[in-house]
Amino acid sequence: MNDEVIAMILAGGQGSRLGKLTRTIAKPAVPFGGKYRIIDFSLSNCSNSGIKTVGVVTQYQPLELNSHIGNGSHWGLDNKEGGVTILQPHSSLDGEKWFEGTAHAIYQNISYIDSHHPTYLLILSGDHIYKMDYEHMLDFHKRKKATATVAVIRVPFEEASRFGIMNTDNTDRIIDFEEKPSEPKSNLASMGIYIFNWEVLRRYLTESHATGQNMDDFGKNVIPSFLANGENVFAYAFDGYWKDVGTIRSLWEANMAFIDPNHELNIRDRSWRIYSKNPVAPPHYLTGAAKVRESLVVDGCYVAGEVEHSIISQNVKIGANSKVKDSIIMSNTVIGKNVTIEHAIVGEHAVFADNAQVIGDQEIEVVGYNEVVGGLTDEEE
Repeated sequence: MNDEVIAMILAGGQGSRLGKLTRTIAKPAVPFGGKYRIIDFSLSNCSNSGIKTVGVVTQYQPLELNSHIGNGSHWGLDNKEGGVTILQPHSSLDGEKWFEGTAHAIYQNISYIDSHHPTYLLILSGDHIYKMDYEHMLDFHKRKKATATVAVIRVPFEEASRFGIMNTDNTDRIIDFEEKPSEPKSNLASMGIYIFNWEVLRRYLTESHATGQNMDDFGKNVIPSFLANGENVFAYAFDGYWKDVGTIRSLWEANMAFIDPNHELNIRDRSWRIYSKNPVAPPHYLTGAAKVRESLVVDGCYVAGEVEHSIISQNVKIGANSKVKDSIIMSNTVIGKNVTIEHAIVGEHAVFADNAQVIGDQEIEVVGYNEVVGGLTDEEE
């Protein structure tokens, strides 16, 4: 892939459905899989697809995300021709500042995009877990002579009402779009990944803004407007693992899938690596009493208890006789003795006093960053 395309990763979402995990950081910066952050997948896909120029659009709690991305060197995106640029909201001439939607975020960064003179613009989300070669999608876009291409994936019909649903003809042309329909006509769900001919998209965004029309969101406004005006809009079918980790349940499920070495995500595939910014850590240490089964334990951990079907991140300490099962323990967490943690997601720097218990049942339990669990009450002291 050459300089004719640049990517814009939308990474400004608040992620309110992730509750405690996104109170102080943006959703794409949430840790994943023991040593990654969610945005690493989009950045790595860009690097592996040969995309040299990437703009990362931030808004909510961007500091951790900015620090993690840096100059993009960990993903090989620190080249002189383009590289990674962090793009934050800025006040425009008419007083606007905060992004009102996905397309509005692109509108506010038109000058950045224009400075790279792209023919095509690739729009990505920073909070999806998947591996995808964007060059294949661009080739499809060119073959179809499309002005816009939407990546789609088949979802179970019972879940289709949660997504933007694309209805296509036998040439893959999108003939109808339904935003979260109560009775979907198909199960082709938008992945929130788009390729546009930049000149066409730019014209739609600038003209709508000048005339006061609402063109703030790609799914709700831009794609329907393209269809209404007879633009060539096509659906690119993706056949692989893809997960929108916007809820506690989906984040937990994606992490659990990550443990399985035979899972189709296949994080160990050296031909399509997922890169990240990782500090150097000593090997993990398991005491003689430790038992680890079907789990991923990252370097720099001390484990004296039992770990089953869980992800243990860097610098986590697990005390004697403690049990962690079906859980995600993020970095720098300290777990005392005789602690039980099941079906839970534990944020970074959490502390568990001896004998503490966190056990999820129908719902996944969440312990926030720096949260302290257990310990003596006022009456017991």
